Amino acid sequence: MLDAAIGSGRHERPCVFEVFARRLPDSRRYGVVAGTGRLLELVEQFRFGDEELSFLSRNSIVSPTTIEWLANYRFTGDISGYREGDAYFPGSPVLTVEGSFAEAVLLETLALSVLNYDSAVASAAARMVSAAGARPIAEMGSRRTGERSAVASARAAYIAGFSATSNLEAGRSWGVPTMGTAAHSFTLLHDSEEEAFQAQVDALGPSTTLLVDTYDVENAVELAVKVAGTGLGAVRIDSGDLATQVASVRAQLDSLGATKTRITVTNDLDEHAIAALRAAPVDSFGVGTSVVTGSGHPTAGMVYKLVAHHNDAGEWVSVAKKSTAKATVGGHKAAIRTMEHGIATSELIYQTAEGRPEVDGRDLIVPLMTAGTADARWLGDGGTLAARDHREDALAELPQTAFRLSRGEPVLPTLYR
Repeated sequence: MLDAAIGSGRHERPCVFEVFARRLPDSRRYGVVAGTGRLLELVEQFRFGDEELSFLSRNSIVSPTTIEWLANYRFTGDISGYREGDAYFPGSPVLTVEGSFAEAVLLETLALSVLNYDSAVASAAARMVSAAGARPIAEMGSRRTGERSAVASARAAYIAGFSATSNLEAGRSWGVPTMGTAAHSFTLLHDSEEEAFQAQVDALGPSTTLLVDTYDVENAVELAVKVAGTGLGAVRIDSGDLATQVASVRAQLDSLGATKTRITVTNDLDEHAIAALRAAPVDSFGVGTSVVTGSGHPTAGMVYKLVAHHNDAGEWVSVAKKSTAKATVGGHKAAIRTMEHGIATSELIYQTAEGRPEVDGRDLIVPLMTAGTADARWLGDGGTLAARDHREDALAELPQTAFRLSRGEPVLPTLYR
């Protein structure tokens, strides 16, 4: 597209691209925006180096004129959109990219690959956090996704309310709190379960978490308290009928005097399994596969569409697709979350050229990047923490029906003006 646009002379036309989702995944009543902070950093760094240019030239993918243009590429436009951590709904203008066609069209795959994955993880994670109530959840899914996605998913889950991750790179890169746990291989390495427990307590102290389901849970719990004492931090259960197992372990720990020892469970949990354990004496959860795969919906389904551009007279022209079931709404847009008595009632989307409607509500669009420079508020550790805090505030505005796990329509209607 870039090569052909340069050939037609239209590549410098000022354009507006918009990122939005046509619908939410089945059964979801809201989505959570995530990945914005990552994307802004990637856009600032997006360049074509000698190796990339050589590949394009060697394989005759684009013309020499385009190769020369790409050699000097740097995005110099503006990006605005929803704050990271906010809720979104069908049609929400999550991200708006303004710049020349040439500069902006190159960002399509980058923007969608980041926002689609991170938002899918955050949307699933938020449902798990709601199901868990006040009990913390750790992200433990690095081995169930790609090596780069592992870091992204840890960050997205943290924004959605998870308390920590087992991925140390997410801690180093984004300030996500980290934690760890022993695997069954550590127990199997030693000549006895007691020896394994002793080695772990010697290294980490009695406040550690001991894995008790390698062999026999009841015997392991007794050994764990014997080795660590009644001040044992926690035991982890990773198999079996968790509701029954947890109740039995809680009774056993109490009978041994370890009344403050916590119980954490893992074992292929998702939001429905967590909800089923609400009445069980579980103190915390660890979730892996389900969260990094979006709990069955590994992409948010967002698209990147041209909605406006300058004509030859320098005037803005709205453009839109008319395709069956894929029609779009043209024009540069903004959004308001209308409110009544502190509770959100709709997602109101309007054309910026017509001015803001006189309605009560929260304006959803904020500046994210100006003239190719990202707003520092949304970057790094601070941006990640700000997104986490904003997610809590944004979801608190939604009606309580938003947090049902049963199938249902988006909790807010999308309205256009």
